[in-house]
Amino acid sequence: MNKFDSIICVGQTPWEGDFQKAVVQLMTELSVRHRVLYVDYQYTMKDWAMGLLGRQPVPTRKLMRLESPLTKKIVETGGDVYVWTPPMMLPVNWLSAKPHDLFIQWNIRRLVKELRRVMHQLDISNPLVVNGMNPVFGLLMMEQLRESATIYYCFDEITIAKWMSRHGSRYEPEYLRRVDAVVTTSETLRQAKSTLQPNAFCVKNGVNFDLFNQARQLEKPLPESKPVVGYLGTADDRIDLDLVEYCVQTMDDVIFQFVGEVHEPAISQRLSRYANVIFTPPKQPAELPALLAKMTAAMIPFVCNAHTYTIYPLKINEYLAAGLPVVSTPFSLLDDFDGVIALAASPADFAQALRHSLSDSSTTRVDERILMASNNSWKHRAEEFEAVITQMTVEQKPVHLPIS
Repeated sequence: MNKFDSIICVGQTPWEGDFQKAVVQLMTELSVRHRVLYVDYQYTMKDWAMGLLGRQPVPTRKLMRLESPLTKKIVETGGDVYVWTPPMMLPVNWLSAKPHDLFIQWNIRRLVKELRRVMHQLDISNPLVVNGMNPVFGLLMMEQLRESATIYYCFDEITIAKWMSRHGSRYEPEYLRRVDAVVTTSETLRQAKSTLQPNAFCVKNGVNFDLFNQARQLEKPLPESKPVVGYLGTADDRIDLDLVEYCVQTMDDVIFQFVGEVHEPAISQRLSRYANVIFTPPKQPAELPALLAKMTAAMIPFVCNAHTYTIYPLKINEYLAAGLPVVSTPFSLLDDFDGVIALAASPADFAQALRHSLSDSSTTRVDERILMASNNSWKHRAEEFEAVITQMTVEQKPVHLPIS
């Protein structure tokens, strides 16, 4: 491929937040060897209003340009990342296709115009563009940044989230055809996207190993305490609620703790009536090791369907880095973890596997889990991603005139 002087990552998620994000972790690692400019979440006027009302965290001063929208962040790997807040966008996602496609052009023109100024400020002339699951912006921005090449970083099935699929599912096929390569986070996702983009590669999700391994050094619960089975992350319609409720009912001597947002009301409605279920609000990543240290085992009780089949969950290696035994449903291809985690499909088998996991704490078994997680660190994933870049061969992109 043509030599690039920087990586510009266009995300659809804020750099900051209450949970680990694949694209943020990947860019953090790549910043050790590359200059990285991260285009932050595209906040709309609606987001801005909600921020003023204190209903959601929004960088209102940056959006109003009362302070610089460009911030240089020194990250934990020792590198640094420039995070840029785009100008305020029109809220167009709710519109039907025709008006959406008309008004999104206004958003793109504003974003590209200001982004080019930032590129000039940072002396970026021929970047590698990595698009983090944002095909709508990605397609309309193509060949407007004098990019060396474009990689679509696809870490989820676009149709899973309704807000993303509304227009993303329309734009993604054409975007896949036009990018230089797609990198997915699961083999099943790679296979699906390769039908439209032959340069398809799989770089699976990793783990911030040093952070989650801290749980091993923290204070453990007292022996007489009730064991805790934990779940980290958003609890939504991927959760097999019938399976979880069966385990909660038949294992009333065990605490089941959900850490994170609950996006499926039925989960809290059905489980909150049980005394052995705890719902803990989302925590900053630095706070998670202390919670994991108090858990005895961890679970991934996902339903098995076409959507979950494409997932390689971030949380699996986070649990393992903490040395925790993991019980999961066979919702996806998890062959990498044969012999390290337990798989169970039915409620009764899942409960039985959880029972066994509560005593699966030998030094040998804990070491196996930690070794598995260390081999799946984001550092290693970044090296795999760079290997993809090396493999790419791309023709010179045409240079378009600036947007006025």
